[in-house]
Amino acid sequence: MDLNNRVTTNGLKAWILASRPKTLTGAVSPVLVGAALVPWPFSIQLFALCLLFAVVMQIDANFVNDYYDYRKGADREDRLGPERACAQGWVTPWAMLIAIALTTLLACVVGLLILVNAGHPELLIVGGLCVAGCFLYTTHLSYMGWGDIMVIIFFGIVPVGFTYYVLTDGQWTLPVTLAGLGMGVATDTLLIINNYRDIDADRISGKRTLAVRFGRDATLKAYVMCGIVASILANAAMLVTAWELIDAEVSNYAAWDGLATLLPLIYTFIHTRVCLKMVHLTGSELNSVLGLTAASIFLYGVLLTIGMAIILN
Repeated sequence: MDLNNRVTTNGLKAWILASRPKTLTGAVSPVLVGAALVPWPFSIQLFALCLLFAVVMQIDANFVNDYYDYRKGADREDRLGPERACAQGWVTPWAMLIAIALTTLLACVVGLLILVNAGHPELLIVGGLCVAGCFLYTTHLSYMGWGDIMVIIFFGIVPVGFTYYVLTDGQWTLPVTLAGLGMGVATDTLLIINNYRDIDADRISGKRTLAVRFGRDATLKAYVMCGIVASILANAAMLVTAWELIDAEVSNYAAWDGLATLLPLIYTFIHTRVCLKMVHLTGSELNSVLGLTAASIFLYGVLLTIGMAIILN
């Protein structure tokens, strides 16, 4: 049975589909990584608020993307990717605008709660940039080829770094930077596979992604290299953390620490398998790679979280 016949317009199922629940792991993973960099104990309340802010912002970004791509005509009938709520008629444009306003407001409220509990007025600027980036990504920047940079910043450096910053009362370290970059680069593989699949459609829509600018071969190579670089950065973050602890005579480098630094190799293996599958697929067939990529990104975050937790604790 066609999915459209089973979804009531503006109904609960329509909103669940519009929120794109499979993408929410991309919001959760960097917050987990940021918290894993903090030695126990830390504030569970602040951690929960950081996690809630990330999830709400992700849903908000999904709603904004759905609405504005629909209005721009980017979600045409020849779309190869997963179906979108407004384009399919699951959610009316007016209802989506209201949802965008509400999720933006909720994100701002959660952000203010973080500010009140953690202090540091500069967090207000960070929160404002997150909200602005949520809108600018779909309305302008993704059409100009800036999507990859946005992903690395707002799905890597910002959530990892500022989760750590909030939980440590304003601290920032080299391992935080390395882990944030690694998480962002790993997450960018999801955007790369999307853009790789949609090169022809994006070219027609005037969407000048890096895939459109540089072609399929370069995009495929970028997908491969991002996975490798992400793994190296994760390993570097753990090695630097272990070295700093030894140098400060807080801990000795134990066998478990050595095994922890090897965990990113599991992600590298999975990423390589996905790459080999991706080479032989085209068009909508690449949606299977999309799901595998999302799962491997979550695995990356989990492995990095476990590795850092072992080293620090």
